[in-house]
Amino acid sequence: MIICAGEILADMIGKEEGGIVTYERHAGGAPFNVACGLKKLGAACGFCGSVGSDLIGDFLSRFAEGQGFDFLALGRAQDRNTTLAFVELGEGGERRFSFFRKHTADYVFPAGAAERIAAAADIAHIGSLPLSEPSGRAFADELIGQMHAAGKRVSFDVNYRDDLFSSEEEGVRTYAKYVAAADIVKFSEEELALFAQGSTAEERLRNVAVGGKTVFVTLGAAGSMVCAGGEIFRAPSVSVRPVDTTGAGDAFFAGALCALAEGEKDWEKVLRFGNVCGALATTEKGAIDAFPSRKAAEKKMEDYAK
Repeated sequence: MIICAGEILADMIGKEEGGIVTYERHAGGAPFNVACGLKKLGAACGFCGSVGSDLIGDFLSRFAEGQGFDFLALGRAQDRNTTLAFVELGEGGERRFSFFRKHTADYVFPAGAAERIAAAADIAHIGSLPLSEPSGRAFADELIGQMHAAGKRVSFDVNYRDDLFSSEEEGVRTYAKYVAAADIVKFSEEELALFAQGSTAEERLRNVAVGGKTVFVTLGAAGSMVCAGGEIFRAPSVSVRPVDTTGAGDAFFAGALCALAEGEKDWEKVLRFGNVCGALATTEKGAIDAFPSRKAAEKKMEDYAK
């Protein structure tokens, strides 16, 4: 089972008409998106995180409970609000984020959750947003320690946001610890340039994929690549007409983790399945609503292979 731990929040997606901006509410948060993507693909999966004691928290609690996860540890922080991410969409579905997370719930976790996850999960996937706060880092440290003590794997998506830290140096230093600790890591091409030395993406990838680590890099229109066992593999992108790119990286990682959990050994197939899931996730507004079912992903894989 893959259990995702970290932020669950509301993506408030803006739309302007006649000079008036309205916001649509969607369930979101990178690790929660990954969990929902895994569930749609039929993988055994779960989620752990917290929401606040407010209307948005009520909405997200109902939404999470309706996903049919195999494991769910969802806290309700009585003295906190739920985290909000305001999203502006530009041309081609590209987006800009602004977070509302002063004393919010995304960086607190239910008591005993790390121990429960380590007992149930084969892979624990950790989100990055809570790591900007001491309580989030303490939880991640405990979970990583328990997973590794049990001989199990940890996955980490860098998902770097520069507005969460006082400086880029602080953000990179904070996340670098978890890049080093994880067994499976995902970067965007821009994030990889922040965290690894080298003149090309391939060189940077080799420099960060040390100690038997598996490292994925999404490359946008150029597809994706992975370094596994010291060897680099690539797969091209999938052609779609994007509406909203929110959650595309999460859908990619859900597809890749699903393939790995099912024992896929062909790294190009792992990348292709991730690319298909990521591409299909851009064809509707919001992250989770557009995530593909297993049937839709496999159908697109057939077209992709032609």
